[in-house]
Amino acid sequence: MELDYKAIGKRIKIARIGLDLTQEQLADKVSLSPTHMSNVETGTTKVSLTTIVKIANALAVTVDDLLCDNLLQARPQFERDMQALLDSCEPYEVRIAYEVAKAAIETVRANEKLKQE
Repeated sequence: MELDYKAIGKRIKIARIGLDLTQEQLADKVSLSPTHMSNVETGTTKVSLTTIVKIANALAVTVDDLLCDNLLQARPQFERDMQALLDSCEPYEVRIAYEVAKAAIETVRANEKLKQE
């Protein structure tokens, strides 16, 4: 299995911006060059587990928060992401999101047999 470094980088960037940190500030906290931090966030470089742990600690998030797009068992993180998304919606948007999610789940369940093939 190949890790999705772009997804990891995107989550790092979102967490960094949420803390109002610049790339340079985060790079300094985890002893990386600003150029390397930029490459981590864009997913153009592979990042070591040690560096992911340092970044997670600096951002006050879990490693699961950063890696969840690469994990099969990441339900809690996706539930938090879904709740944050819904919290940002107007009531009408929540209703539409619900209808879309419901239709998608019904379709997936109706085609469950395809998964086994």
